[in-house]
Amino acid sequence: MEHLIHSTAGIELARMLAEIGDRIFTAERARGLAASLGISPGYIRQALHHLARSGWIVRLRRGTYALSGAVPGSVPLHEFEIAMALVQPAAISHWSALSYHGLTEQTPRHVFVLTPARSVPRLRGKKKLADPGYPVGNTIYRFVQVKPERFFGIEEVWVEEARIRITDPERTLVDGLTAPQYFGDFSEVLHAFEMRRPKLELERIINYALKLDAATSKRLGWVLEHQGVKSSRLKDLRAVPIKGYRILDPTGPRRGPCDSRWMIQVNLPGKVNG
Repeated sequence: MEHLIHSTAGIELARMLAEIGDRIFTAERARGLAASLGISPGYIRQALHHLARSGWIVRLRRGTYALSGAVPGSVPLHEFEIAMALVQPAAISHWSALSYHGLTEQTPRHVFVLTPARSVPRLRGKKKLADPGYPVGNTIYRFVQVKPERFFGIEEVWVEEARIRITDPERTLVDGLTAPQYFGDFSEVLHAFEMRRPKLELERIINYALKLDAATSKRLGWVLEHQGVKSSRLKDLRAVPIKGYRILDPTGPRRGPCDSRWMIQVNLPGKVNG
C-alpha cells in the first residue's frame, strides 16, 4: 500500500513537471510543488525513488533529475542538455564538439564536457586509475577539467529544445593538439584540420593557442604551415619562446625527425624512423 501511495504521488508530480516544462528539476523543486498537489513533503524522497526505478525519471546527480520519454507530454532530453545539468559552468567539447561541427565522420562513444569546476560527478566507490566516465542512462560523460583562465572559445547553440554551450571549431581543434586522446587519436585531429581549412578562422585559432601554452603554439604552427599557410601569418606562433623540442603528437613516442623551425619532433606514423 505504501509503495502504491509513493508511486501515485510520483506520477502526479511527474505529470505536473512535464506540464510546466521543468524537464530537469531538483528534489527541492519537487518538494516545492508537492503542496499544490496535496502531497506530503515527506513522501517526495520515496516518490522520486519509485519514479526512477520505473523509468519515469532519470537521476542525473545527487538531488537532480530529468524526465524521461515515459512521461506523457515529455520527450527524452538530448544528451548535451543533460551535460549542462551535470556540472556548471560547462561546454560540450573535444570529440563531441568535433562531431557537432561536422569535422569528423566518426561517432564519439562518450560525451565530452569541458569545465573549470573543481568538482565533477563521479562514480561512487574506490577510485580507479583510469576514469571510466560518469554514466547517465546509456550515455557516458567524460569531464575534462581546466583552469578558469582556459575556459574560453565557447559559443551558445540550440540543440533541439535546449540552448547549450559548446567549444567553437577553432577552440575544438586547438584542444586536439593538447589532448588528442579525447578525439580518438592524433590522426583524427589532423583530418579535422583538413576539413576545417576552407573556413578556418586563422587569427582566432592563433590567439587561442597563444592563450594556452608554448607546446600548443608550436604544434599549431607546424600543422598550419604544412597546410600551406604563409609563414608571414604565423610569425606570432614562431616567436613563442620554448626550451627543447616538443613531440607533435603528445600521446605518441618520443622519436622521429626534428623540425628546428618549430622545435617540433615529428612523431607521426611513417616518420618515427626518419
